Amino acid sequence: MNTAITVAHGDGIGPEIMEATLHILRESGARLDIEKVEIGEKVYRADNTAGVGEDVWDSLRRTGVFLKAPITTPQGGGFKSLNVTVRKTLGLYANVRPCVAYAPFVRTRHPNMNVVIIRENEEDLYAGIEHRQTTEVMQCLKLITQPGCEKIVRYAFEYARHHNRKKVTCFTKDNIMKMTDGLFHRVFDEVSREYSDVLSDHMIVDIGAARLADTPEVFDVIVMPNLYGDILSDVAAQIAGSVGLAGTSNVGAKCAMFEAIHGSAPDIAGRNIANPSGLLLSAVMMLVHLGQPDEASRIHNAWLTTLESGMHTADIFTEGSSRNRVGTREFANTVIANLGNLPGHFAPVQYTATDADTLVALDLRETETLRLARAHVPAKEIVGVDVFLEWRGDSPNDLGTRLSQVAGGELTLTMITNRGVKVWPRGHSETFCTDHWRTRFVAGGNRITHAQILSLYSNIVAAGFDVIKTENLCTFDGEPGYSMGQGQ
Repeated sequence: MNTAITVAHGDGIGPEIMEATLHILRESGARLDIEKVEIGEKVYRADNTAGVGEDVWDSLRRTGVFLKAPITTPQGGGFKSLNVTVRKTLGLYANVRPCVAYAPFVRTRHPNMNVVIIRENEEDLYAGIEHRQTTEVMQCLKLITQPGCEKIVRYAFEYARHHNRKKVTCFTKDNIMKMTDGLFHRVFDEVSREYSDVLSDHMIVDIGAARLADTPEVFDVIVMPNLYGDILSDVAAQIAGSVGLAGTSNVGAKCAMFEAIHGSAPDIAGRNIANPSGLLLSAVMMLVHLGQPDEASRIHNAWLTTLESGMHTADIFTEGSSRNRVGTREFANTVIANLGNLPGHFAPVQYTATDADTLVALDLRETETLRLARAHVPAKEIVGVDVFLEWRGDSPNDLGTRLSQVAGGELTLTMITNRGVKVWPRGHSETFCTDHWRTRFVAGGNRITHAQILSLYSNIVAAGFDVIKTENLCTFDGEPGYSMGQGQ
């Protein structure tokens, strides 16, 4: 029985590599019914800033599987990233990117590299919540949630356990972003205790990235928040040999999307030189997901055999180790000719029906697996407020004096910062300041009300200040739920 999938040919080189991939899928005996949809640049240009129409969502709801070629996101204007839109709309929270070296047939400095990057896919700075707050300052909100952290961390450990991976490493920057990245790290530590059969460790992302680039062999599975995972999965793919060889799955409880990680490369579109390998290996992951392990194994082994034969596209062609420089169609035809063959240098691949379990994301919201996030609801109290201003003055001391005079009732001004650096009281004249100021008002640890905050807001505006926004300062079970700032 055939399985319906949604297919988008994309932009740039997308149609070429998709046709090559579908040709191989058909010849392999994969049991698929194709629902073709239009996404990307043409849809953007038709005034749909999401790049995807309702017909695509209808198809995805029917099939639950999306094989997508690269698309072009127009630069500038209000255009959204279609990838981000699809991932977040469909709840595809886990991005899985195997990064494998294929030495000596693909040049790399790390011939033993075999790392899986598991990236959180819905949160972090990719929430896309941005504002221009002042003449000089833009803001992007970094949102990290406890359920989001637990879902992706638990998925990483389940993936490692199922694939006999020995270790999961977490990358964060919680020495600086102590609350957001700190939450991700804390959840990682808590979840890791439930997986005693899998080793775990944590690295600050900068040194972790350096070690990944230098000695990737020491890593097995790496789990990261969204932005770090996006950047470092491309780095990992490139140092393994080529971004053009890397496929990826984006999985959630009800849908999955499979795609190459490279872009649409419009500069080489239509020239029959693009490498279809990234999309093809994504399609292999898709077949495993669909419970067609034999077809997935046939294609993967044929692809490995093709690499060993030296029939290489231009991006991986190397004088001396490659035999023939071939085009997109010729590469696909060689893979088809090798269907049924096993590689000699590489270990043959043999997927099983149980492998599909790791590509179907755990439906954590419905199975009560989110034990950490909802175990306790803390007591929340408002104890102060940060009021953000656009102010063109030069002297933080002048600003502090004026604001101290308008603070009323129990709320008193305790701190002014500029770009996160304390400039009042006892600031330093060397600190460079913009027109964006955070002013903190607290009530000496006492609880305050929304009415008091509104009164303060009114007083500040009446004094002639331009308020950008406010952030309530809250405690949770008595613990501060906000960064304290320098000198606090």
